[in-house]
Amino acid sequence: METNCTTEAKELPPAPQAAVKTRAARPKMAIMQITDAAAARVAELLAGRGKPSAGIRIGVRARGCSGMTYTLEFADAIQPTDEVVTDKGVTVLIDPKATLFLLGTVMDFVSDKLQSGFTFKNPNEKGRCGCGESFHV
Repeated sequence: METNCTTEAKELPPAPQAAVKTRAARPKMAIMQITDAAAARVAELLAGRGKPSAGIRIGVRARGCSGMTYTLEFADAIQPTDEVVTDKGVTVLIDPKATLFLLGTVMDFVSDKLQSGFTFKNPNEKGRCGCGESFHV
């Protein structure tokens, strides 16, 4: 018994293309927010420096009784790895090592009878030391 089994190759219809949905790009959220008082103080510091500056660089260092402390310094130039926050007419540069520690932070400047300085309201902080100079996450 002989069977002749031949199949014809049929051309299949093209597979349906998956619809590619494109979302509108979300605006990039700033790492930090700067209050009016902090912006005014940063502008005052930069104006009084006496030489051109790219802005103020903010970082964190391992120091203090609670583990970490904020650092501020004048920045002569923007480094390729800096995160740049421009708000209320001033430029604040975030050290790349500090980025994750500063997400969502609000920088303020407070002045009262006994002291004045920058304060940081950081949602990532888990605690502060008694003197308020250092924090831990």
